[in-house]
Amino acid sequence: MAIESISYIIDTLFAIFAMTLIIFMVPGFAMLEAGLVRTKNVTAVLTINTLIYAVASMAFLLVGYSIAFGDFGSDSMSKWAAFLFQMAFVGKVVNIMSGGVSERAKVIPLTFFTVIMAAFIYPTVVNITWGSNFLQGTILELSMYDLAGSTVIHSTGGWALLAAILIIGARKGRYPKEGGIRVIPASNIPLVTLGALLLWIGWFGFNGGSVGSIASKENADAVALTIMNTNTAGLAGAIMVSIIMYIKYSKLDLTMILNGALGGLVAITAGPDLYNIYTPILIGSIGGALVVFAVSFFDKLKIDDPVGALSVHLVNGIWGTLAVGIFASNGESITLLGQIKGILIIGVFAFVVSFVVLYILNKIVPLRAHNDEEMQGLDVEECGLEAYPEFKRAF
Repeated sequence: MAIESISYIIDTLFAIFAMTLIIFMVPGFAMLEAGLVRTKNVTAVLTINTLIYAVASMAFLLVGYSIAFGDFGSDSMSKWAAFLFQMAFVGKVVNIMSGGVSERAKVIPLTFFTVIMAAFIYPTVVNITWGSNFLQGTILELSMYDLAGSTVIHSTGGWALLAAILIIGARKGRYPKEGGIRVIPASNIPLVTLGALLLWIGWFGFNGGSVGSIASKENADAVALTIMNTNTAGLAGAIMVSIIMYIKYSKLDLTMILNGALGGLVAITAGPDLYNIYTPILIGSIGGALVVFAVSFFDKLKIDDPVGALSVHLVNGIWGTLAVGIFASNGESITLLGQIKGILIIGVFAFVVSFVVLYILNKIVPLRAHNDEEMQGLDVEECGLEAYPEFKRAF
C-alpha cells in the first residue's frame, strides 16, 4: 500500500476519533448546565442541549459548511471525516450561549437562533479565519492565529450570549430592588463535576484534532504537545482558582474550581501547538484568575449568567487569543496587533449580528418565559416533563 494511502487512512481515523471526543462535550455541557440550574429547569436545559446538537449539526450540513469552506473536499483525509470534525464544533458555539440564558429563555426561540447561528453567523466567522476567506486582499483581512477557536468558537459564543442577556434580562429575583445579589445555588454538584470533566476530556479532541494530521513523526509530536499543553492549562486554571478562593473566602468552591479549569482550557485553545511545556501554566493560571474576577464583575453590572459562560468563554477567549500574540509572536505571520485585530473584527460582527437577529426574533417569538412560567419552572411549561418529580412531591 502506498505511503500516501496509509497517511490518508491514519488521518481519517484521527479526525473521526477527535470528532468523537468533541461530541463528548455535548453531554458535558448538558450535565454542567443541568447541575448549575435549579431542579425545576433541568429538563428544559437538557432539551435545548439535545436540540442544539441535532439542529446545529443539520444546519451546518445543509448550509453552514459550504459558507465556511466552499465545496466538500479534502486531499489528506476522507472529505466526510473532514466535515464531521468541523461539524462537531458548531453546536459548542450555541451551547455557550444557551447555558448563560438558562432558567428564563424558552426552548423554541433558542432553537430558531441555533439554526441562524449554525447556518450563517458561525460559518461566516469560520470563513474569514479558517475557511475560504472572502475578506482576502481587503483591509479587513485577518492574520490572527487561532488554532482551535479561542476567538472563533468561544468568544463568538460569548458575544452572542452577551447580546442575548442584554435583551432577555436577569432571572427573576436575582438582583433585588433593595440591592445586593441573591445567590441561587447549584442543584446538583455531582452533575456539574461530571459535565466539567467530560468537557475537559473533549478538549483533547477539540485542540489535538485541530492540528489536522497525525500521520508523520512531526505531526504526531505536534498533536501530543498540543494535548499536553491543553491539559496543563486546565490543571493550572483549577489550581489557581483553588488558591484564590481559599485565600479570599477560606472555602474551596468546587463550581468555581471547575470553571477555573475550563477557563484555562479556553485560554490555551488559540495556540496550544505553539508553546513550550511551561508557558501553558502561566496562561492557564491567568485564565483561572480571570474567571474569578469576571464573575464578580458581571454580577456588579447585573448581567446574569447562571453558568459563568461569559467569564469562562468570552473573557478567556479574548485572553487566549491575546496570549498567542504575547508569547508566540514571531514578527511575521503572528503579531499582537494581528491578534487584536481579529478579536475586534470578530467581536463586533458576532455581537452586532447576534443582537440584531435576537432582537428581531424576540419581537416575533418572545425569547423569555412569562413570569409565572419562570416561577413554576420551565420543565412543566416547556417540556411537560419534570426531571425530579418525586423530589418535588416529597419536599
